Amino acid sequence: MSYAITGVGAVASIGDDPGQIFDALCEGRSGLGPLRGFDRERFTARQLFEIEDRSGGDGTDEPGRATRFLLEAVRQAAADAGLPEDLGGIPVLVGTGLRELRSLELWWRDGVPFAAGDLDFGPALRRRFGAYDTHTFAGACSASLYALALGWDLLEQGESDTVVVAGCDTVTESMFGLADRVQFDPPDVVRPFDRARRGTILGEGAAAVVLRREPVADRPVRGWLRSVAVNCDAHHQTAPDAAGVRASVERAQAAAGSRPEDIDLVVLHATGTPLNDRTEAEVMAGVFGGARPAFTGIKSLTGHTSGSAGLMSLIVALASVAGGRVPPIAHLTDPLPEGEGLRLVRGAPLTTPVRVAQINGFGFGGVNAVAIVAGAA
Repeated sequence: MSYAITGVGAVASIGDDPGQIFDALCEGRSGLGPLRGFDRERFTARQLFEIEDRSGGDGTDEPGRATRFLLEAVRQAAADAGLPEDLGGIPVLVGTGLRELRSLELWWRDGVPFAAGDLDFGPALRRRFGAYDTHTFAGACSASLYALALGWDLLEQGESDTVVVAGCDTVTESMFGLADRVQFDPPDVVRPFDRARRGTILGEGAAAVVLRREPVADRPVRGWLRSVAVNCDAHHQTAPDAAGVRASVERAQAAAGSRPEDIDLVVLHATGTPLNDRTEAEVMAGVFGGARPAFTGIKSLTGHTSGSAGLMSLIVALASVAGGRVPPIAHLTDPLPEGEGLRLVRGAPLTTPVRVAQINGFGFGGVNAVAIVAGAA
């Protein structure tokens, strides 16, 4: 069983829609810039992948930005799928790391008005789209792929013919401060799968897709979702477990009816952190063996967008499937030894047929999620 992906939408520091984001990745344009939303004097790190949308123009932070990103991504995806403005009755599933925690920080510290009900995205989705069947899942880095798996379940069980799945996050000052304390020597850039990687840098963004049980005759299909596999190995609060990661990959491939040699592209989780990249490289080398898919990752140019990361990678994978072009992993010059033999795309975009793509997303607490998508043909 496969389900049609009929609409996509996304916003990130490198673009205001999926096309802009994909072009920026292929051209090597980064969204990394000087820290604007927080007081730079309080932190060692001074850079962030922020979306420039603050109304004041001076970088002063304001509430509701995560919600703003989410509504725009959902609007794009719904319009792309030809859905009506009123999404009443269509389930909307949102994966996130921190919901509107930044708004709560501004209310607590600075007295900025903020209603407690708006910490969840449901009220805003109802006001904007009339959506009343909404669900928010806080699941860190794999949150949007977890929501995608639940969307699959709704379609498979016949609970709905159409589902909107999204992910979003803005960077909170508390999360930025936590990262600042554990990365004593902050990285100047994100270097996924490179020997010289020194850690990740957080980013902001939102992504959304529309899933249908059956495609609509007069609307294009962006791709087919063949499977989503999720497990929780509960190995450690932050450290990944190779066995749990591998199990999620193998389950996704089995559910999709795909062998490793059938996969043309893998969009890696690839955070640029020492342990996560090493573990992911070891698992990929073990799973794919002699198979030679292309491997890429996007966080070197978008930052780690937390709740939206999985769906953002999935939308990039769909663009590669549609156009036969794979963006490179920026800042990758000396691949880590555990990834020896992997066909890592670096330096320039790779032009190659992509029929089937795998998307990796691994979160805190050992929540591992892997999706398989295929072309529309």
